[in-house]
Amino acid sequence: MATILIIDDDKDICMLLSRFLAKNNFEVTITNTGKAAIESLSNNKFDVVLCDFRLEDMTGKDILIKIKELHPYLPVIIMTGYSDVRMAVAIMKLGAYDYITKPLLPGEILLTLKGAIEFDKKEDKEAIFTKQEDSIIDNGAKVSKKSKGKYIFGNSEVFKAILAQINLVAPTNYSIIIYGESGSGKESIASEIHNNSKRHNYPFIAIDCGALSKELAASELFGHEKGAFTGALNQKIGSFERANKGTIFLDEIGNLPYDIQVMLLRVVQERKMRRVGGTKDIDLDVRIIVASNERLSEAAKKGQFREDLYHRFNEFSIEIPPLKNRKEDIKLFAEFFLNKTNQELNKSVEGFSSDVLQIFYKYNWPGNLRELNNVIKRATLLTSGAFVEVSSLPFEITHFEELNFGESQDNNQSNSSSPSLVKKNIEISEFGMKQASIDAEFELIVEALKKCNYNKSKAALMLNIDRKTLYNKMKQYKELNSL
Repeated sequence: MATILIIDDDKDICMLLSRFLAKNNFEVTITNTGKAAIESLSNNKFDVVLCDFRLEDMTGKDILIKIKELHPYLPVIIMTGYSDVRMAVAIMKLGAYDYITKPLLPGEILLTLKGAIEFDKKEDKEAIFTKQEDSIIDNGAKVSKKSKGKYIFGNSEVFKAILAQINLVAPTNYSIIIYGESGSGKESIASEIHNNSKRHNYPFIAIDCGALSKELAASELFGHEKGAFTGALNQKIGSFERANKGTIFLDEIGNLPYDIQVMLLRVVQERKMRRVGGTKDIDLDVRIIVASNERLSEAAKKGQFREDLYHRFNEFSIEIPPLKNRKEDIKLFAEFFLNKTNQELNKSVEGFSSDVLQIFYKYNWPGNLRELNNVIKRATLLTSGAFVEVSSLPFEITHFEELNFGESQDNNQSNSSSPSLVKKNIEISEFGMKQASIDAEFELIVEALKKCNYNKSKAALMLNIDRKTLYNKMKQYKELNSL
């Protein structure tokens, strides 16, 4: 029986989750604060942690860091409201296994927990300790023969150019930097490069540097000898040794501590390394591919990344555009994720309505392919007919344009320079009492949004209404779009 730790300060949600999971043969422990959760994790062993993104005493980021210090490979699933997707994606860079959005769906919970438990049972979790970026299976687009139909790169011109770059650089031993937003498929590109290289019969090891704690980073990358430090009870082979003759992929390389960057520089320059606590040099023949969502050249200028290490890596670079900039590929990816989810759920949903596809094209996909995958998994669960309809999509996607009307404008003008929205010199003959009431409500909403920096949840709380009511009123007041 799998053991699950639930961390949520909403006791009603905890009770419902506990009853549901118990019926599905899970052993559940509940904690309502981050502090209590850390204490429980210090004294007990769990297979999975299900943690709310917002707790009263700790942020999702803080509690995840604490969990990873205690149990580096324990799968952590973050529960979040859909408006927090950007932050949830950032949390995954710190080592979360996955995230699920509220309102929680029973099928989605079980599907995600099943994947996390299977991950936890894998013996070589260090080698796959990544952000779980999705590999994209061929669904009609051109792929290389050596990838055996495993990857797809879309039909857009920009991705055809990326495929050409891969075919050009893969046979070489060049070090490569891959730039792209979280969830855009950087690991998939790195793996495709490996599959098309002369090293394809040797290991491909992927490491998420953002998930490595400062204390354990050296051991994870380079291994350690028995007794090298407290807790080093046995010799450990590091990721570089396991990748020998193959390829190592270091995702979010900019998050590596500076002292580890120094150790890495020696590996890159001399192709030799020592395990932590060791005295013997080990020869390495490994190709290094790194990835970052920020420019390493800029990080080097700021002193956050070694400039000499940056130049060693920068023999070739590939830029992956965000999904919002290659919308002609959205249908192709969506159909793949639908086919994948159909298999997982034993369903036979055939496709998407034209209205759904139009919404997909308009949405900006801050979580990129990972977010698209999660949206389609959720929609497939809710679909009972042959096609995914708008009613199966999250409210925040179907109302995206209304919910984000003020954010870009707010970035370009301060409150002090914003024009006053109060209507002045109104003649009584122009309006009746009903119109005056509407105007007053309009002004009140605008002021609340300003004070909350356009955070809709906080504004709704300040106005003493629920968030959906606020959204509906925002939709009603088309005049708000002029802000």
